[in-house]
Amino acid sequence: MSGTLLHLMRHGAPELTGRLLGHADWPATDAGIAACVARAHTLEVEVISSSDLTRARQAATAIAAQRGIAPRTDPRWRELDFGAWDGADPATLDQSSLACFHADPDACPPPGGERWSALVARVGEAIAALPRRPTLVVTHGGAMRAALAALCGFDQRQIWTVDLPYAACLTLRLWPGDRPWAQLVGLVT
Repeated sequence: MSGTLLHLMRHGAPELTGRLLGHADWPATDAGIAACVARAHTLEVEVISSSDLTRARQAATAIAAQRGIAPRTDPRWRELDFGAWDGADPATLDQSSLACFHADPDACPPPGGERWSALVARVGEAIAALPRRPTLVVTHGGAMRAALAALCGFDQRQIWTVDLPYAACLTLRLWPGDRPWAQLVGLVT
């Protein structure tokens, strides 16, 4: 068995940066979409999927159009729901609450938002639903980190050691089993 390649790409730069966008549906810039298309140029994929949020869906649609593949969307690939903080500039938030969130996003979720463990669970469900064919998923930084937690066992501290700028592509080799696991085989930033 050789496993199946799963490419996770962060969407291109959104029109609004420096914010906790979460489920806020801001589009990507044209340059951001172009960066994703360029990054995907050498990837061998048979399936293209994305979060249903515009900033991810735009890049997936552009990549799929070049390859003649019908893109799929799955809301389970969305970013963490920041609740009341969605769309906020972190500098305007209560800094002790924000520090608690960064230290332990499961114990200190954003007000009205999602716990880290819920994001990991839904991304794990999305991974389990993927076909066992080379796949590209255009998604968000939080969902990519959640995939590392679900598939590789990275803890909350370890996931923040991986830099995932816009249009970054993380490649994993998925291995089948009762509980799928993965090997990190590439990161292009």
